[in-house]
Amino acid sequence: MSNELEKLIDENAIREVVIQYATGIDMRNWELYRACFTDTVEIDFSSWSGGESQIMPGDTWANNVRMGLSGFTSTQHISTNHVITIDEHDAKCVSYMQAKHFFPNDQGDNSYTLGGYYTNTLIKTEQGWKISKCQLTVTWSEGNKQIFELAQQNFQNTTS
Repeated sequence: MSNELEKLIDENAIREVVIQYATGIDMRNWELYRACFTDTVEIDFSSWSGGESQIMPGDTWANNVRMGLSGFTSTQHISTNHVITIDEHDAKCVSYMQAKHFFPNDQGDNSYTLGGYYTNTLIKTEQGWKISKCQLTVTWSEGNKQIFELAQQNFQNTTS
């Protein structure tokens, strides 16, 4: 197989993993979401939540996202403009993102939207490309951020 064809196949596989990240969340398919990540993953959402980058098991990260987002009525994560660079078995994918979160409530707007970009570092494993580092850079937001708290309370109430 030619190098150019291999590159196109790898770029498509990387793009698919990044899209799978969004699909797993929005479809509440937590196995699909978890499959995006290596066994240990570095997460940097400091532009959204403050704090520092954290290294944790992929299972822990996927479970944290499940608990944080399952209480919403719906979410929609859009991933576009994938710029991919590959260096043999390592890759970086920078992609624009927009994430809309919807939860009807009597305490303000029913939605909260984030915009910005992800910088995902991936490695090629025997199971295919996996995200080893996920960095979210939020460049704008609008709506009612309080619905995150309300949705988490909703999730806790439905699981207890």
